[in-house]
Amino acid sequence: MSSASRTARTLRVAALRAAYREELAEGTAVFFGPRARACPWCGSGRIGGHLRTTDLFQHKPGVFALDRCHDCGHLFQNPRLNERGLAFYYRDFYDGLGEERLGGVFGGRTASYRSRAESVRPHLAGAAEWLDVGTGHGHFCESARAVLPAVAFDGLDRSDGAELAERAGRVRRGRRGTFPELAERLPGSYDVVSMFHYLEHCTDPQGELEAARTVLRPGGLLVIDVPDPESRFARLLGRWWLPWLQPQHLHLAPAANLRRRLAESGFTVLAEEHAQAHDAVDLVAAAWVALDAVAPREDLPWLSAPPGAWRRALRTAVLLAGVPLLLAATALDRLVAGPLAGRLRLTNAYRLIARRG
Repeated sequence: MSSASRTARTLRVAALRAAYREELAEGTAVFFGPRARACPWCGSGRIGGHLRTTDLFQHKPGVFALDRCHDCGHLFQNPRLNERGLAFYYRDFYDGLGEERLGGVFGGRTASYRSRAESVRPHLAGAAEWLDVGTGHGHFCESARAVLPAVAFDGLDRSDGAELAERAGRVRRGRRGTFPELAERLPGSYDVVSMFHYLEHCTDPQGELEAARTVLRPGGLLVIDVPDPESRFARLLGRWWLPWLQPQHLHLAPAANLRRRLAESGFTVLAEEHAQAHDAVDLVAAAWVALDAVAPREDLPWLSAPPGAWRRALRTAVLLAGVPLLLAATALDRLVAGPLAGRLRLTNAYRLIARRG
């Protein structure tokens, strides 16, 4: 980052600090709804604590809990963030202060995006209209066009990312809003709907599946990528496993649960993919998150004041000392865990491709 960019960020953070201080004056309890007494997926009352953690990514204050249903295996945030909490914890993550950082991350995943499109291609007959739900800035759609040139891609997002994607030419049309509202307005409008790492962010994932059925034409395809809570890495790495992503991830459904719900909603599952949906970053991500937790970024507006020189020096020392760990973790991800992920049940995500009846 250049000196001018650092200065601009410092001024921006200072301007935001007062607003964050005011919002946090009541504590973090106001960001949560009441605690659920039953599983939101199957309704069972046999639920229990699975994981407690903090915000390991933005380092905003608060403690978050994931419960597991002992009957169906569904994992869910409990108590769940309310609308005020969702707004607070999403702020400056994908937009604002976080937009430039994450924009670079998402923009650099071309190979992964093309792999997603390749998975769908055998199930497409030719020309199609495709809606990418939770499209962000439309980077998947831009990359997928090279694999599926006969497909017209639209993007939907609750933020202004989809509109930015349209202006950048990454999507034919960028729509802003919620998926259920769009589905009601445009029933039977699309041949394909994709939800790539979207469903786990939703307050009502089963309602989103109904929206997909509504907006799809008969015979249309639904493509879903979600984190796999049954991954062995989820157990081995504990709170340092990247896909827990608290507090943004509200629901994590085992593949069997999602398959059953799709069947009940009139879909036929054509493919279930684990190795193809895996992103070989579990170990390096866990190492980075752990190092970052020891010495968080030096200036964040939800802190009461900018950290002093000793904290900045600590962060530099921790990151330098952690370089060998990061290099070793990267090598293990790419050379060992990645190639063997499917065989060892280490895959961190799964993909379902289903056809609407």
